[in-house]
Amino acid sequence: MRALVYLGPGSAELQDRPAGQLVNDDDVVVEVVGTGVCGTDRKILLGRFPARPGVVLGHESVGVVRETGPQVRSVVVGDRVVVNPTLYCGWCVPCRRGATNFCRHKAGTEVGVDRDGTYAESVTLPERFVERVPDGLPFRSAVLIEPLACVLSNVGAASLTFDDTVVVLGAGPIGMLTALVAARRARRVTVAEPDGYRLELARERFAHVVDVAGTDPAEAVVKASGGERPSVVFDTTGTGLDAALRLIDDGGRVVVMGFDDSYAVPLRPLQLTNRGIRLIGAGDYRADIFPVAVDLAVELGGSQRLGTGPGLERLVTHEFPLERYAEAFTALGGLTRDGGDGGGGTGRAGYDALKVVIRSHSGPVGADGWPVDA
Repeated sequence: MRALVYLGPGSAELQDRPAGQLVNDDDVVVEVVGTGVCGTDRKILLGRFPARPGVVLGHESVGVVRETGPQVRSVVVGDRVVVNPTLYCGWCVPCRRGATNFCRHKAGTEVGVDRDGTYAESVTLPERFVERVPDGLPFRSAVLIEPLACVLSNVGAASLTFDDTVVVLGAGPIGMLTALVAARRARRVTVAEPDGYRLELARERFAHVVDVAGTDPAEAVVKASGGERPSVVFDTTGTGLDAALRLIDDGGRVVVMGFDDSYAVPLRPLQLTNRGIRLIGAGDYRADIFPVAVDLAVELGGSQRLGTGPGLERLVTHEFPLERYAEAFTALGGLTRDGGDGGGGTGRAGYDALKVVIRSHSGPVGADGWPVDA
């Protein structure tokens, strides 16, 4: 099969790899239909997030079951499924207390990072990491289930109440989804973004959007809010903690969501203790959050609307076949080391897409985006 293999910072190539096959009795072989391009994928290629050279990239994947082991009961051949790439052992101390996101045996199990991922034509996973997609859910909504699970984990960690005012730094796919989920509970949600393309899309969907290009994001948001500071800030960029700490109100919560191993910021503990600020990192999502994300995608993927804009699947703006993977990354700002930070980063290339999907399946598809035989 064809697979996109990570060679090292700035380098990846399509290679021929063995097709997915059953190894254990509870294995499921999934024919990959498509995989969303995650910001983490791009940062791996930029050398800003660690991954194992030689690994097949990709993890935000949906597909069709093509083979199952004899012990598999929850899915059958032909089912449409979404991959849960956050593997866990189930028996270590964190797993036994329900904190599967902090499994102590993750080495070699993170799909698309140190275990072969889904920018490929097939993938094999244990049954418990393959979730059936409900009938009628369009492909472009289903492919957002995994990032939606990430968002649910982080928004849940903030313990939002109806009295909260929220600022989301970054209007990329994760920022958009965070604002969407937060708006279901918070009093007001404001999105801050410097990129013109993403600003336009955010303004179609949300009432409160601030252009922070060429200015200090904290100052710009406070000014736009009439001097009011938010009680919760979500940094979805991975490079906005400094701005978030200067923006947050006393007693507020800052949730750090973005992944960027190259970013660091000086932190004085007194800044937190004197002002009563809570700095929160949620990590990966727990196993029990993933089916909630499936249900929420169904609710948001039909006739529901994002603010005044179109439904969930419209967040996917571009699709590319697997062999055009370089164009997919170019649409997201390219692979220059100073490009595409968003939400307060510096030296960005512009975006030409919001959510990009790389399709592994090259056959005909129906009106719902799924293969005609699925």
